[in-house]
Amino acid sequence: MDFGLTEEQAMIVETTRAFVETELYPHEQMVERTGHLPLELIRDIQKKAMAAGLYAANMPVELGGAGLDTLSWLLYEKELGRANYALHWTTVARPSNILLAGNADQRERYLMPCIRGETWDCLAMTEPGAGSDLRGMKASARQDGGDWVLNGTKHFISHADLAGFAICFMASGEEQTPRGPKKLITAFFVDKGTPGFTVREGYRNVSHRGYTNAVLEFDDCRVPAANVLGEPHKGFEVANSWLGATRLQVASTCLGRAERALGHAIQYAAERKQFGQQIGKFQGISFKLADMAMELKAAELLTREAAWKYDQGTVTEADMSMAKLKATEVLAHVADEAIQIHGGMGLMDELPLERIWRDSRVERIWEGTSEIQRHIISRELLRAVGG
Repeated sequence: MDFGLTEEQAMIVETTRAFVETELYPHEQMVERTGHLPLELIRDIQKKAMAAGLYAANMPVELGGAGLDTLSWLLYEKELGRANYALHWTTVARPSNILLAGNADQRERYLMPCIRGETWDCLAMTEPGAGSDLRGMKASARQDGGDWVLNGTKHFISHADLAGFAICFMASGEEQTPRGPKKLITAFFVDKGTPGFTVREGYRNVSHRGYTNAVLEFDDCRVPAANVLGEPHKGFEVANSWLGATRLQVASTCLGRAERALGHAIQYAAERKQFGQQIGKFQGISFKLADMAMELKAAELLTREAAWKYDQGTVTEADMSMAKLKATEVLAHVADEAIQIHGGMGLMDELPLERIWRDSRVERIWEGTSEIQRHIISRELLRAVGG
């Protein structure tokens, strides 16, 4: 594994960082204070992102994306992650990789409009009674002639208010296994405006202001068989094949925010004077900075290794879980320590630190909680010895 960046990767980092600092940072305070990202601002920055070649950069070149390898993509995600989440996710959209699992007609109907910036997708798995335990979902789908009829509720569905359609995972049957009955899951495309499909305003969230969540309700919502993503009853296979790298995406955006917070802490420690000298000269502060930098480096190396192994075809579930777990917990640590170094000023919204601190909390929950990541890692360790 080569730890140096190629010329192309260095250019990706430089271009993305410049875009974030020039086009996204100026709007952060407005979004944080209002909790709202105006559509006209989204469209304005979206055009600039497209002109810069940053929009849908995770997609293959032949479909209009940048065709980035995994490490290059994660370097790009890290730079975007420095900014307010609503700003970078919405205005510099990266369509979900799961859309690549669609057939030719589905790609034309759903994927291509997302790549062109005409709409956004959203992914609906979580339910009020089924978060980490997806097999416990109660939202159901049953076949009726050539259609499927969907019923139930999903919640915590990110940016569903903007999305033109949802990719919904529904319990569609049951199979017997040695450990008892197990639910079968099917994935569906459900268009906004389909009768029986309602998108309701979600919850007020302490993390990622402006990045909305919604409640999706299905009441005898009828969709054609052509809207099944993958094969009926094979929804988990589709998710496992196409969504694994999202844990690395979360890790990378967390690294960007942690690096930004550390930068503020270093600068403040060098400028702020107490008792006649820079506070960075006090061991209580200097050791904090050293520990923050060391932990951040460890998280970045774990993430880069997982990215490299992903492209080599050797990555494991534990590799991606370790990266996600470490990066999200390091972000929480770095954000907290950066505020401690700043004292009271760290909690004022003139600086991005209180926002980074608040935003860090959800990262240990979504895309698999820290406990789920530890379960995946330990399960892989034990399986190697027959456990």
